[in-house]
Amino acid sequence: MTLAKIAFSVIGIYSCFLTWGILQERVSTTSYGEGESKQQFRYFIFLNMIQSFMASIVASFYIKFTGQNLEMTDSSLLKQFLYVAFLGAIASPFGYESLKHIDYPTLVLGKSCKLVPVMLMNIILYRKKFPFYRYVVVGLITLGVSSFMLLQPKSEKKKTTEPSSLYGIILLSINLLIDGITNSTQDQIFYKYKISGQQMMFFMNLFSGFLMFCWLLNPWNQELFNALTFCKLHPNIIIDILLFSLCGALGQCFIFFTLHNFGSLFLVTITVTRKFFTVLLSVFLFNHILNIGQWFSVGFVFLGIGLEVYVKQTANKKIQKEFDKAMSEENQELEKSIDEKINRKQANGIIDKIKKDKAL
Repeated sequence: MTLAKIAFSVIGIYSCFLTWGILQERVSTTSYGEGESKQQFRYFIFLNMIQSFMASIVASFYIKFTGQNLEMTDSSLLKQFLYVAFLGAIASPFGYESLKHIDYPTLVLGKSCKLVPVMLMNIILYRKKFPFYRYVVVGLITLGVSSFMLLQPKSEKKKTTEPSSLYGIILLSINLLIDGITNSTQDQIFYKYKISGQQMMFFMNLFSGFLMFCWLLNPWNQELFNALTFCKLHPNIIIDILLFSLCGALGQCFIFFTLHNFGSLFLVTITVTRKFFTVLLSVFLFNHILNIGQWFSVGFVFLGIGLEVYVKQTANKKIQKEFDKAMSEENQELEKSIDEKINRKQANGIIDKIKKDKAL
């Protein structure tokens, strides 16, 4: 059952976010309009706000369909949702801003190390302890993915006119740190409040969308006005934005399902390796050549993933074995109890018969 859930999570996240990535590139790189009026969409806070509200709507439909409750009376839980939503709202701008100062491969390389801050924040903020094999898995996957990207031939890397800089790396580090705090806090919320993934998805996105909307309303920020003007001038983008948001919302359903069932570290393992497997798929489809270092990197990633799956499967078999043993012992006790009752009843019947015979 666990392997089926893992497969469901992986396939769902990969398929939704591969499509989402294509739509994101389409929205951010397409020149809308004709002739001299051609423009590119550059209003990413507005875009994230629309996606947050769309995800909240999708989550509400899912919750209603499954008969879950949307009423949250615990004020401390709502504060936690608001806190995580705030972290999520401020993380993306640091990532987008870092791209102005570092090249795209550097961003991908940094994102490939996301497992490390997630684990560190769980340990530092919430004193969470991980089994030793988890440290090995994180090390293998991080080493494999980062070295795979780092060893990519320069001709295959995306070119950019922006040079790498210390400032860009600092911005990227802040983005990763905030992501680590966000994921570890989500783990803590699930542990403490026993809520469903879709409930968290609804409130997080609702609060996140509201916070971004408030930011866009401030009089010194013209992004909301400019974004709406762009949509009015180029209505074709509205469909692209809605498809982008819907695909992201469906992807979040799988994200929060995984987060609820397996935790943030396993979730980040899936999202980090998604980029790796995308590149690897293109290698086999389009006959790209990997150097010897990249093949070693592939080996590290598969070794890490294999170790994770093996340990989970072994643990499940152990749990099932202990459960079967407990059920067997319980059945034996029950049978013994029934036998004792039957024997006692038979003995009482014999005693009663003897008493009757004596009375006669």
